[in-house]
Amino acid sequence: MPRGNPEGRFVITIVAMALVSAVAPSACRPPATAGRDAAPAVATAGRDVAPVADTRGGVATEHPRATEIGLAILEQGGNAVDAAIAISYAGCVLNASSCGIGGGGFMLIRTAEGAVHALDYRERAPEGAHRDLYRRGDEILRAQSRTGGLAVGVPGEIAGLEAARERFARLPRATLMEPAIALARDGFPIGQHLAKAIARNKGSIRASTGLAPLLLDASGTPRAAGSILKRPALARTLELVARDGSAAFYHGAVANELARSVTAAGGILTADDLAAYRPEWRTPLRATYRGFEIFTMPPPSSGGVLLEVLHILAADDLAAMGHLSPEYLHLLAEAMKHGFADRARWYGDPAFTNVPIERLTSPTYGQALRKRIKPDTVGPAGQYGMIDAGTAHYSVMDEDGMIVGCTTTINTAFGAMIIGGDTGIILNNEMDDFSIAPGVPNSFGLVGGEANAVDSGKRPLSSMTPVIALGPDDQRIVVGGSGGPLIISGVLQTLLGMIDFGLGAEPAIHAPRIHDQWAPPVLGIEEGIDATIAEALRDRGHTVRTLPFSAAVQVVARRNAHFQAAADARKGGRGATW
Repeated sequence: MPRGNPEGRFVITIVAMALVSAVAPSACRPPATAGRDAAPAVATAGRDVAPVADTRGGVATEHPRATEIGLAILEQGGNAVDAAIAISYAGCVLNASSCGIGGGGFMLIRTAEGAVHALDYRERAPEGAHRDLYRRGDEILRAQSRTGGLAVGVPGEIAGLEAARERFARLPRATLMEPAIALARDGFPIGQHLAKAIARNKGSIRASTGLAPLLLDASGTPRAAGSILKRPALARTLELVARDGSAAFYHGAVANELARSVTAAGGILTADDLAAYRPEWRTPLRATYRGFEIFTMPPPSSGGVLLEVLHILAADDLAAMGHLSPEYLHLLAEAMKHGFADRARWYGDPAFTNVPIERLTSPTYGQALRKRIKPDTVGPAGQYGMIDAGTAHYSVMDEDGMIVGCTTTINTAFGAMIIGGDTGIILNNEMDDFSIAPGVPNSFGLVGGEANAVDSGKRPLSSMTPVIALGPDDQRIVVGGSGGPLIISGVLQTLLGMIDFGLGAEPAIHAPRIHDQWAPPVLGIEEGIDATIAEALRDRGHTVRTLPFSAAVQVVARRNAHFQAAADARKGGRGATW
């Protein structure tokens, strides 16, 4: 897994209840709470700290400053969408390895009136893309889908944030973007997460004429945590967008400069590709599980995989099995393999392929798959799925009941390792999320089929899986994560922890996890799972390996009229209630 770590995916879940973000291990502070008339409370989430709780709403992000910005927007009268937009712009300046306006994402929105909307602003392949783009005769050009100009898809971030703002926000665009502009213009101390990302990728950064002077010092040494990072070129681009909207990005000088820089790096992105980009409002997927209504993103997101797994598990008493018991983890791993096998076979851009999503996410299909799972053994690879024939995350909830789950990404750390000329924009390498050739895995080890083959104007399949769950007694949960395919398993296990095992947001996030994506045939387990349990899984036929990292999951929840904002200690951030 090249550059395999959660910073490659920037996921934003914004709930009209609380916002939470994935975090790296860090020192913990005592939780803080605030009454309705008190100042906002901000608490650093950690493994040993109880979740922050209050009665108005909450915010949690991958950076303390981004959390403060989200709270300030709510205090100014903004709603959860306003806060999500401001956090998206600011958070991607602060954690530039994960996301930014050179990428794209998904946003799941529940309005105060109860309607749920799904916004897709995933990147698209340039019009010049084709199925043999990464082939030279019999040679597969894997590196060119990951680094350089050919790795760049058409960014959707600004178009998506503008679509959400125009439909649901209250505050002016300039107000929402000013915090990000100030950070880029005046500078900010590099955080631990960004510093680690720079150090891990220093070789690739040195080879990038745009990134090297920004992220390395004069001697070529990675910039350290605490040093001040300024991005004046990006600030100028953001100022243009604040003044003129998405037209400033997708037309004119910025679009021409982006196209010129990508072409110079060997890519095929054109100004016409940028001008033609449009976000898509889609119908959310919906299912019921243990009395909860579960809403998530449809393809090209992977929300349907999560619903498929929930339907497989629905008839079992997971709580009686015991949290982290061999019986539960074996069943969970086998259910995951069914979901990931179907993902590889069927999922892609619905404008280009027929994804049988109604069948894949139906309770009947889940019940049929459950019958194939044996309690004491694994099955052959061909038995899983339908037998037929990378990122950051924010969560926000406001006092009016609006919930937003937003996931945004540039794919792997620092994307294609290209800055778009004098725009200051770090460009994505989202083309690697396509199936560039049969059986060839992407940066996260995922394989795909014809449904996700490269094509002109197509959106690549994504692992981003924001979820909103609405339960009895006005319970609300919004959850998402970062970390490539581990997003799916991380979000799933957090949701199961809260619904089936009665865990609060904090313990649900920080419980050790497993991950099985069907191919390669390996069950990853986090440290913290007892060795005797790992051995019991091996006895059932699993090839068990220690996970070098897991997803960074963020949760905001409302229970008993109080909010919980919990940030994952695997990455780095802060949760706060309001």
